[in-house]
Amino acid sequence: MQDIDENNSPSLPKPTLKELTSASFRVGCLGFGGPAGQIALMHRIFVDEKKWVDEDRYAHALNYCMLLPGPEAQQLATYVGWLLHGVRGGIIAGTLFIVPGALVVFLLSWIYMAAGHLPLVSAAFFGVKAAVFALVAEAMIRIGKRALKGHHAVLIAILSFVALFFWSAPFPLVILVAGLIGVVLSKFGPSPVTQEVADAAQSPSLAKTLATAAIWGTAWFAPVIGAFVALGPDHPLARVGRLFSTLAVVTFGGAYATLAYLKQQAVEVEGWLTTNQMLDGLGLAETTPGPLVLVNEYVGFVAGWSSGGFWLASLCALMAAWCTFAPSFVWIFAGAPLAERLRRLPAANAALKAVTAAVLGVIANLALWFAMHLMFRTIQTLELPGKGELPLPDPQTLDWKAALLCVSACVAVFRFQTGVLTLIIGSAVCGVALTLIFACT
Repeated sequence: MQDIDENNSPSLPKPTLKELTSASFRVGCLGFGGPAGQIALMHRIFVDEKKWVDEDRYAHALNYCMLLPGPEAQQLATYVGWLLHGVRGGIIAGTLFIVPGALVVFLLSWIYMAAGHLPLVSAAFFGVKAAVFALVAEAMIRIGKRALKGHHAVLIAILSFVALFFWSAPFPLVILVAGLIGVVLSKFGPSPVTQEVADAAQSPSLAKTLATAAIWGTAWFAPVIGAFVALGPDHPLARVGRLFSTLAVVTFGGAYATLAYLKQQAVEVEGWLTTNQMLDGLGLAETTPGPLVLVNEYVGFVAGWSSGGFWLASLCALMAAWCTFAPSFVWIFAGAPLAERLRRLPAANAALKAVTAAVLGVIANLALWFAMHLMFRTIQTLELPGKGELPLPDPQTLDWKAALLCVSACVAVFRFQTGVLTLIIGSAVCGVALTLIFACT
């Protein structure tokens, strides 16, 4: 397998495996708010606090991961771990990114199917959402100051935001157009590469790349094939493996693109759960740490529960999670060395820098969408020319408690530089307190 042993810059400290494990576990426990929040959290920990990865390297890794199918935030964690400690680091960072959230989703899925909802848990995560909003806003400002160099980058970021927010342009198309713009702009001026990368990462052989893809691809498909052979293609465990393996390779555009396809297949085609159960699962996944696509684990659990009770539900949840996240190790361990090599090519480097600007537009789009749906109960739409839509919150449906929590979280972050753990715990406590106070009045 391909590995790298050198850090991305001699001036940056390289963590020990223990330090990387600790930081990765912290990311996994605090990674609320979907990909925007998790990318912001990793930037804060790996780039700003620990200074293990510099801005350009982090942006380059993010650009590559945004082009892949599947959960880009988990892929980014795996990529950063690989940069710092090779394959071992990638496994540690990528696995710990999802384990805390996966355990919570498993427990809540069991409680949901066996005993219904927990109001206090919902209240705590109501507060956590405000913390996520503040963290995303902070990350947008920090990354924007460092990554938007030149008016071309600013224009690309604005255009990507407009295309996504007003016209719901396909995410892969936005990224592709941004990359092409970067290539065109590179023809009119120099596009220097800021630093060299390790020789092992610069020149991966085709044989090693194929071998790495074969090894991790075999690990990915082994349990799926085992279920097909041992239980038959119509068994729920085999069907769950087939569906989520398909999702892993066809869903570009982030978590919400994945969820649109998942709802169609799991609810309408397979009939594993109802629309209301699907919406409940989405809400559950949005309010737990880890990537939003942990809803896949919930769907697998419900599919198994309806067919065979707790033990089959547990196996189906594990299968769904494995088939969702194992492909990331294929894309990163086989493809990251090639992505690192692209940093040496002026045209490719310019394309990826343009994609960085577009990604900021993507994060801004997610942040605004998140804020509107958090603070307002009703979002209306105004039709625009060219089949566009302008989302307009109804002022009369403002949730002042959510707005108060968001403002408080932003003050804590921007004025007092509150740490991530303190911010999330404090916001959760405030969410519960507000809910209890107004439940008693």
